[in-house]
Amino acid sequence: MKAAMIGLGRMGHNMAERLLRHGHELVIFNRTTSAYAGLVELGATVAPDLASLHALLTPPRVVWVMVPAGAPTEEVITQLFEILEAGDIIIDGGNSNFRDSMRRAQAARERGLFFIDSGTSGGIWGLQNGYCLMVGGEPEAVEIARPLFIDLAPEDGFLHVGPVGSGHFVKMVHNGIEYGLLQAYGEGFEILKASEFPLDLPAVAKLWNHGSVVRSWLLELLEKAYAENPDLKGIRGYVEDSGEGRWTVEEAIRENVPAPVITLSLMARFSSRQEESYSAKVIAALRNQFGGHPIKPE
Repeated sequence: MKAAMIGLGRMGHNMAERLLRHGHELVIFNRTTSAYAGLVELGATVAPDLASLHALLTPPRVVWVMVPAGAPTEEVITQLFEILEAGDIIIDGGNSNFRDSMRRAQAARERGLFFIDSGTSGGIWGLQNGYCLMVGGEPEAVEIARPLFIDLAPEDGFLHVGPVGSGHFVKMVHNGIEYGLLQAYGEGFEILKASEFPLDLPAVAKLWNHGSVVRSWLLELLEKAYAENPDLKGIRGYVEDSGEGRWTVEEAIRENVPAPVITLSLMARFSSRQEESYSAKVIAALRNQFGGHPIKPE
């Protein structure tokens, strides 16, 4: 089918390439033209600007947005509201907050447009393995865009999870779970490294991927990381977060759901960014005051 892809970063470029390789006709747009490399050769048509999408696509026009969440997504979708016509479809495949998606869907309805929120997981491996797609939206719009979802996903990797907002909600919780999994692996391997035994951590990672109950794709990626860099040299333990973990914790609080693992994994990410912990300084000073415990100088 014919569609547009706006935003050709690490995810968007690979998604566009996967669709082109499955025979779809794509119109592409990105702020930097270097991102077009490889896609034009596969048959993609470059839109000189967003306004050109109206003429380059046929109704019902399907426009997939893969730009960073927040202001960039808001800006693009606002522009699309002025460009597209009733019956056209906007798909936000980024990591937007589900409440923003619900708001944008309402604004789209007022203009006669359809809005689909597609939680997208797969990272840089999606081109090869396919993307897990968690899709929220009105059934008639999802059905029109179904060929895109089917070809982007591996077998059984696409699900229409519910109304608008539910796609990004499911993806949010998915990423919250990911926080907990990553933290558990990190802590476990640190305990192994700190032990009295001369353990071969790359070998342990490989071992656990064969028959162990903790085997997973994440552990396979750790095995790969160890194979490339056995001592993880040159890697600073600084862990960023992109928002979904925070939103998951906020929703858990809102819904009165205890989520200690996800919450603490988010806190651990905050700790990873500190050059020096001020709270630890306070504790050290207090221990010195009440117990005479020695203070280590900076």
